[in-house]
Parts: sequence; C-alpha cells; structure tokens
Amino acid sequence: MATEFWDPIILSIRIAIVASILVVIVGTFIGKFMARSIFKGKMIIETILILPLVLPPSVVGFILIIIFGTNSPIGQGIEMIFSKTIIFTWWAGVVAAVVVAFPLMYQVTKAGFEHVDVDIENAARVDGANERSVFLLISLPLTAKYILTGFVLSFTRALGEFGATLMFAGNIPGKTQTVSTAIYVAIDSGEMEKAWLWVLSMIFISSSMLLIVQWLNNRAY
Repeated sequence: MATEFWDPIILSIRIAIVASILVVIVGTFIGKFMARSIFKGKMIIETILILPLVLPPSVVGFILIIIFGTNSPIGQGIEMIFSKTIIFTWWAGVVAAVVVAFPLMYQVTKAGFEHVDVDIENAARVDGANERSVFLLISLPLTAKYILTGFVLSFTRALGEFGATLMFAGNIPGKTQTVSTAIYVAIDSGEMEKAWLWVLSMIFISSSMLLIVQWLNNRAY
C-alpha cells in the first residue's frame, strides 16, 4: 500500500523537476531573445510558443504521439539510438510536461526581460562589458524573481499535467502513472479515500511552492 501510494507522487515530482529545469533553461533564453527582438513573423512564432496553453490536452497528446511515434523521423531516430521508443516511458511524461509548462515560463521571463532598464545594460556595454557579461551580470539578476516565479508556475503545471501525459506516457503503475492519472483511476474504481490522500498531497506541495515564491518576492521588496 505504501509503495502503491508513494510511487505516483515520487514520479510526478521527478517529472516536474526535470521538466521545470529544462523549461527554465529554454524559456529564459527564448524569453530574452523575444523580449528585445523585432522581426517579421514574430507574432506567428509567439502564437506557436504559447499555443499549448490553450490547446486541449488531448490535442497536445495526439501531436506528441505523431511527432515521437515510430512512423516519424524523430521517433525512428530515438528508437535507433536508444533501441526503444519514448512513448509509454517516464521520459514521455517529461516531454508532455515541458510542452504544457513552457508557455508559462516563456511569458513570465519575457515580461521580466522587458522590464529590465535598457540604459543599465547600455551603461555596462559602454564600460566594456560584452553581451555575455551583460546577460549574466545585469539582465539575469534583474530578472531573477521573474525566473523564480516562472519556475514555480512551471513546476506546479508539470506536477498536475494529466491529459497529454495520459495519452503520450500512458498510465502504467510504477512506471508512468503520475498522481493525476492515479487520482483518475482511484475515483473511477471508487477508492475515494486514496484519491483524497493524493489530492491533499498535491494541494500541499503546490501551495507550499507558491507560498515560498511569494515569500521570496516579498523579501525582494
């Protein structure tokens, strides 16, 4: 019973951590680029970047199956390298979590970089700092609270991902079953006590993360 209860929680946290790290890295750099760039087709690219936020989870899951399926070049490449498909593995859960969490991270970090005073960055350049130094020593620290907020939002979104994960990673107990899918199965089978315990666990974890980021942001002021 203990293993059956804790396995989905541990897997959900594991997927959320890995997905959030990837989202923070990619989202920060893309947010920085898009915040200050002006080019033809920018609106179209931004629409694509935030599209998973409004698409039905089943649509996201379907697209991931098409992209990473054994009939696609990407899916065939992964199978050739690792001798197995990514579908119905915990890595599929990571991919699904990254896709649905990325729009939140992107929007928050983009807003953060847009709020950085350009005059401060230019002053550093005048003093001899190269673009890498300006980014690491000026832009990044001034956007830290936005990045932290984006990380927490991405983590909680990845933690609660259900639809795309169910389609793409499946619901294999001890292998790909996350808390969200476990709650669904528990309710469907009438195990309300177990469902409540998982629900309360997710509420506690998510609330704790949000309280921490609010506390840190308040201290920043």
